[in-house]
Amino acid sequence: MKKTWIKNAIIVNEDNKFRGSVVIDGENICKVINGDDAPDFEIDETIDAHGCYLIPGVIDDHVHFRDPGLTHKADMTTETAAAAAGGVTSFMDMPNCIPQTTTLEALNNKFADAANKCIVNYSFYFGATNNNAEQLAALDKTHVCGVKLFMGASTGNMLVDRMETLKRIFSEAGMLIATHCEDQNIISRNTVAAKEKYGDDADISLHPVIRSEEACYESSSLAVKLAKETRARLHILHVSTAKELQLFDDKPIGEKKITAEACVSHLMFCDEDYATLGARIKCNPSIKTVSDRDSLRKALNSNIIDVIGTDHAPHLIAEKQGGALKAVSGMPSVQFSLVSVFELVKDGILTIEQLVRKMCHNPSELYQIKDRGFIREGYKADLVILNPDSEWTVETDCIESKCGWSPMEGKTFHGKVEKTYVNGILAYSDGKVNTLNRGQALVFDR
Repeated sequence: MKKTWIKNAIIVNEDNKFRGSVVIDGENICKVINGDDAPDFEIDETIDAHGCYLIPGVIDDHVHFRDPGLTHKADMTTETAAAAAGGVTSFMDMPNCIPQTTTLEALNNKFADAANKCIVNYSFYFGATNNNAEQLAALDKTHVCGVKLFMGASTGNMLVDRMETLKRIFSEAGMLIATHCEDQNIISRNTVAAKEKYGDDADISLHPVIRSEEACYESSSLAVKLAKETRARLHILHVSTAKELQLFDDKPIGEKKITAEACVSHLMFCDEDYATLGARIKCNPSIKTVSDRDSLRKALNSNIIDVIGTDHAPHLIAEKQGGALKAVSGMPSVQFSLVSVFELVKDGILTIEQLVRKMCHNPSELYQIKDRGFIREGYKADLVILNPDSEWTVETDCIESKCGWSPMEGKTFHGKVEKTYVNGILAYSDGKVNTLNRGQALVFDR
């Protein structure tokens, strides 16, 4: 098997940063060297990473790749190309596609399709509904990343709003439950009020008024209450308000059963950005105030926010036309998640070690992913070479996502992904994606 030596790197791993090198042997990391020593065996290829960080591949616990059924917006091939270009080596995809991933047949079909399409590693959530709780016991916990539960407005019939069903799902899931938390009754009430005052399509700036802090907090509080009652493993996705942060403990992942994710959209944008970006940054939950954004950023310095994901959700730009009620919600972000969070490192909001903890280590620990998320001998060689001193601006022609746009267009970044390795294979290098590469299904140690 081919042996690749990545030398002269600044390795960031397990809360340490040191000058060293890594040797890849086939799919795996075979040696981690602290310092300038060379390997004592023959090498086939040498990569000089002088001046660059070498970090584990990013694991994104929250994407919507729109495949199957919505492939005019995105598909597994195009979006995993975007992932590879962004240093994301593994993803977990949501069930609200067509058909929805709410049956074992749909789930198995999705895995089979992914094996032929995905440039990076993959897993898929099983979607809970009001009517499929009996299928939870049949899920393979070593194969499926988790159960996705919409406790708020959702695509199709995936809103679970029956208390009896909610309690059953929390009691019987037997694995991590990832929730979208927004109270539908509050949203409906706010929508009626907005239509009465502003007509059928209120201005986009009113999106966080309709999908309000109250709607988020009430639903998240209910999820936490149910998890505590049933001792379920709960992961609340895309926390968007300062108020919700009080629901979570400042403890390491291994010491708690209720965890929280913040998304790049809520960390990078605030309600002031609606004036310039409009519906391009419309997402659910809504982007809220500067204070909410800054509180989420501050929480990255603690164990209150455990994971940084994207909620990557592409739409055609034509579908993003309109205001708070007519423009669709969701934005593409997987290609620019790592470099976006690295801007927060540059700004002193968190450290590079914390970035790696939230984007690489913690997703692996939280989901119990086997042999990924760390730079360790014997682990899969999912690695990223990140240049911390490369200024560049996002242009439309560099966007890999099928939708062809990004809210980051025109933004200047100061860190750049130079190379991405997936299972030891170079999946992205110097602006070009290796579209022939195929990732592997994630395996969970459960």
